[in-house]
Amino acid sequence: MRDYRDIIIKPVVTEKSMNLLADNKYTFIVDKRSNKTEIKNAIEDIFKVRVEKVYTINVKGKPKRMGKFVGRTSDRKKAIVSLKSGQKIKLFEGM
Repeated sequence: MRDYRDIIIKPVVTEKSMNLLADNKYTFIVDKRSNKTEIKNAIEDIFKVRVEKVYTINVKGKPKRMGKFVGRTSDRKKAIVSLKSGQKIKLFEGM
């Protein structure tokens, strides 16, 4: 079994994700091989909160150019986690 800290890579801090905080939804970049159950267990273990629902999105990398060189940004997986009412993640407090 993988360590929970290997599943959750980093939080997403964008204008759209900050607007979701009002609905008690938090956004994270997660490991591409993880499933919803692993993500739920990882969030509950790391942040000591109760998760109600997990939404996952596979995001394709965008093509980028640097002069004549063409490349892509990495593919990634995002997870939007809904917490039960009354639960908060302290990492996002004050943002």
